[in-house]
Amino acid sequence: MYCINCGVKLADSEKKCPLCGVAVFHPDLIQPEGEPMYPNNVQPVPQRPSRAAQIVMTTMMLMAGLISLACDLQISGKVTWSGYVIGALLVGYSMMVLPFWFSRPNPVIFVPCSFAVVGAFLLYINLKTGGDWFLGLALPVTAVLGVIVTGVIALLRYVRRGQLYIFGGAFLALGLFMPVLEYLIYRTFSLESFFGWSFYPLIALVLFGGMLIFLAICRPARERMEQNFFI
Repeated sequence: MYCINCGVKLADSEKKCPLCGVAVFHPDLIQPEGEPMYPNNVQPVPQRPSRAAQIVMTTMMLMAGLISLACDLQISGKVTWSGYVIGALLVGYSMMVLPFWFSRPNPVIFVPCSFAVVGAFLLYINLKTGGDWFLGLALPVTAVLGVIVTGVIALLRYVRRGQLYIFGGAFLALGLFMPVLEYLIYRTFSLESFFGWSFYPLIALVLFGGMLIFLAICRPARERMEQNFFI
């Protein structure tokens, strides 16, 4: 038996194609009935994740920060390298631990917050080292990447269809940002010449994003891709 939509070979007991999700129909075969996993009008209740993992991770990161701070003060008499350790721990905590304290964390909120923490950490490094690269390079790069990633996550969360358009547009935006990134590096560090290395990732990202948008527009090509690569 074969799927009427994508043509993949199916077992006689299949009720839905595992590749494309289309319901299986064969007039000459009677599919056996089985007991449902749950009674009618009863859905499984999702269990709330345990707080033990969050508590352990929070305690470990807090201890690591305090120990590094104590060692730094004991050796140097002031905050030097421990500031970088604590900043890196805060970045990791905001990404990997903080969202899971909430029963239903919204990535549209936590992702830009994580990028804000990364920006604050880069600002601390810039001020600590006496550099002048934050406003000219780190801030615009962090802001643009934050907008792209947050936009992709928001569209995937609230838009039911068009995932290929979303990812294709994200790759196009990232590719177009590559020459801007090289210009920011060139201007911030006062390089002697504009090398043009950014056009290589620009071409690759634009081609890949364009291919995704083409697959989204051309249904036969998309179906052929799904059959050949089982995606």
